[in-house]
Amino acid sequence: MVQAASKPVSVAIIGTGFGGLGQAVYLKKAGIESFTIYEKGDEVGGTWRENTYPGAACDVPSHLYSYAFEPHYPWAYRYGKQSEILGYLKHVAGKYGLRKHIRFGKQLTDARFDEPRGVWTLHFADGSTAEANVLVSSVGQLHQPQIPSIKGAESFAGTAFHSARWRHDLDFRGKRVAVIGTGPSAVQFVPAIQPIVGHMDVYQRSPGWTVPKVDRQFSKFERWLLDTVPALHTLDRNRIFWWFEFLGSALQRQSPFNGVATAIFRNAARLLMNIQVKDPAMRAKLTPNYAIGCKRVLLSNEWLPALTAKNVDLVTDGIREIVPEGIVANDGSLRPVDTIIYGTGFEATGFLAPMTITGRGGQTLNQRWQDGAEAYMGMTVSGFPNLFILYGPNTNLGAGSIIYMLEAQAKYVTQAVQTLQQRRLRWLDVKEGVISAYNLMLRRRSKEDSVYETGCQSWYITADGKNTVSWVGYMNEYAKQVAMLNLEDFETMAAATAIEVEPEAAAA
Repeated sequence: MVQAASKPVSVAIIGTGFGGLGQAVYLKKAGIESFTIYEKGDEVGGTWRENTYPGAACDVPSHLYSYAFEPHYPWAYRYGKQSEILGYLKHVAGKYGLRKHIRFGKQLTDARFDEPRGVWTLHFADGSTAEANVLVSSVGQLHQPQIPSIKGAESFAGTAFHSARWRHDLDFRGKRVAVIGTGPSAVQFVPAIQPIVGHMDVYQRSPGWTVPKVDRQFSKFERWLLDTVPALHTLDRNRIFWWFEFLGSALQRQSPFNGVATAIFRNAARLLMNIQVKDPAMRAKLTPNYAIGCKRVLLSNEWLPALTAKNVDLVTDGIREIVPEGIVANDGSLRPVDTIIYGTGFEATGFLAPMTITGRGGQTLNQRWQDGAEAYMGMTVSGFPNLFILYGPNTNLGAGSIIYMLEAQAKYVTQAVQTLQQRRLRWLDVKEGVISAYNLMLRRRSKEDSVYETGCQSWYITADGKNTVSWVGYMNEYAKQVAMLNLEDFETMAAATAIEVEPEAAAA
């Protein structure tokens, strides 16, 4: 029998979104209490705390957009609204005793690995520091707002903001509003404010495939039935999972189900377009010329009607510049506006930015990733021992629930922590050859088998056309890959003595 280390391995988790809270619960389930969660905000929630724009909601049904260990939650809607999802995360933090492990107001700015000791030293924006044997980043991909560089933007005399930093103090009634971007966030907030604005210009770079969102509130009887017979809830969760796995075939060109899944998407989108957009010229503007799934598919019943409303103009000419009184399109026309809203998404390919992560030999993760982010299983990077990234490179989904992926990763990281302690190891560092072979496989499948690199511009792709964001297979395929940590994938360093770092004391 392997003798355990005399002191527990300490774990620092960054972020309290679905990734961070889920990781904490899986550590607790394994009997590991020596972890601290550092959160830059003053409450849990991650992207669901940050994004409070009107209409904010999930595009994955609630019964699947939830943890496997906490599935039977009394959701009010088939698709969770922002406030409801945030409430779920607060519920999980309370039920599983996580709040005593959380340090709020702790924004990580820098982390450096001390190779001789096998310890990560963390530096926070408030000047404080901490140490941990294992560093788990769960900051996600959707936390750094992306604002395009547009000539003259700083000269605008009105109000401008990103949808992730919504100005709830503003009254939009009767105002002239410009929305730049037509991604998933805009698809939700544009219909929410369109009825009250005076006029709205929506600037579209390229249209998205829009399909119906079969959403509604659960009836009292349905809610009672689901609460009384949890097996029905579980059955529905499984149904949704396998439906998404089937639809995911549309994103994989070599799948035998690709043609059928693609036809379902395309026919649903065309039917919705025919019903909601009567003008042929408008249809042409809103019809994509790229493969379904190359960009994120949009789920909405309100988006197309909002764009065809009398007080909305869809502008497809592009933006030349922003001037104090409004926006000048590429055709030279000036459109006066009071407010500019950037619905331009997030710096998804930046991953851990703006944190500086320094590994062995003084190399930073930014240096390592200068040609695009890569990680083994999306979680580990050679030269950065005991660093694990949740929702890292190539783990996003075009169809499915990221919560499922995060839980698979949390189980893997928990195995790593157990291995470090049980085998008295100072650190684990994935081998260079292992990560290289894995990413060669990803690059090949992304180019040859998936739709992500088929020519469209999307947030999945870096400036040079490399898919560093999305997973190239099915959810269950990924879960099988990470089900068991293989110690042969890693270089290891044995601890000369017991683990040196004391876990941070729990908050009172």
